[in-house]
Amino acid sequence: MSQPASRLTFTFDDYLEWENRQPIRHEFVRGEVFAMTGATDLHNEVSGNLYTLLRRHLRGTPCRVFMADVKVRVETADCGFYPDLLVTCAESDRADRYVKRSPLLVVEVLSASTAAFDVGDKFAAYRQLDSLREYVLVDQERVRVQIYRRLDNQWLVDSVGPGERLRLESIDLECPVEAVYEDLSEPSAVGSAEPGRPPA
Repeated sequence: MSQPASRLTFTFDDYLEWENRQPIRHEFVRGEVFAMTGATDLHNEVSGNLYTLLRRHLRGTPCRVFMADVKVRVETADCGFYPDLLVTCAESDRADRYVKRSPLLVVEVLSASTAAFDVGDKFAAYRQLDSLREYVLVDQERVRVQIYRRLDNQWLVDSVGPGERLRLESIDLECPVEAVYEDLSEPSAVGSAEPGRPPA
């Protein structure tokens, strides 16, 4: 999320109609729309690696993975977001080509301009989705993935670093975390995680 689009206010239905006519994407937060910023090559490559892993793993199942341009609607928070990746297995989500309402997994690749929002207000909104089982934050600058996992009514956090295995219980996937960072344009981006340092 980045800049408010001239403080326009909408209902969500009005936003959907308006958004389909815009040349750039906007997220929706309680009546206001915010223009999406562009991403780095590392962000794009990490997202692509994750999409490939998830798509391969989910092949032949009722679940679908979507990347970047498909919205998630959070009715109770009156928000609509474009997560970097989402997985939904809900039959009800097949009826709408633009908006998904029942993801069980949402992934955001962190950047300096969006990290605080992704960890804070956006996660607070996503937590209101009854369907959501895991919320994953991926650092694009170093090998570090944080998994927020719902257990009953609590959210537990797990952090994965170099040499460890990434486990996504919501879709029964386990792989070396390095697979997320494979073949990046900037090799230094897969340096060691720094203990105790918050997401960049």
